[in-house]
Amino acid sequence: MAGGDNRAVTLEAHQKALDVTAWLLWFGETVLNAQQVTLTRVAFFIAKAKFYDQFRNRLNDRQAKVIERMFREGPEGFKGGLSAENYIAITGTSRATTTRDLQDLVEMGALNRTGERRHTRYWLMFESERSKRNDQPPTE
Repeated sequence: MAGGDNRAVTLEAHQKALDVTAWLLWFGETVLNAQQVTLTRVAFFIAKAKFYDQFRNRLNDRQAKVIERMFREGPEGFKGGLSAENYIAITGTSRATTTRDLQDLVEMGALNRTGERRHTRYWLMFESERSKRNDQPPTE
C-alpha cells in the first residue's frame, strides 16, 4: 500500500491549502502511468493471441507446454531467457529431445535464439519481430 500511503500524504498536505496544482499533477501522472501499464498488457495479450493463431497446430505437446509457461511470465518473459535446462525441467524430457524441440521452435520462427553453448537462451518471437527480421510489414 505504498502508493495508497503516498496518496494520503499528498491529499492531506493539499487539503490545508487552496492550491491543488501539485495534487492534480500527481493525479495526472498516476492516471497516465496506469494507462501505459494497461496499454502494455493489452499489446502483450494481442501479440499472444496472434502467436497462438500462427503456431497453435504446429507445436507438439512439450513445445506447447513450454510456450504456455513462457507466456505466464508476462511481457518480460523468463528472467535471462529460456535455457535448455528450463525446458528439461518443465517437460521432463531428455536433452536430445530438448535440443530437437528448441531447434524446431527456432526454425518455425516461434523462438529467437541468443548466445552459444551453456549461454544459449531462447525468447518468444512475436509477429512484429519476425516481420522486422524478414523485412516484411506485419500482417493484420
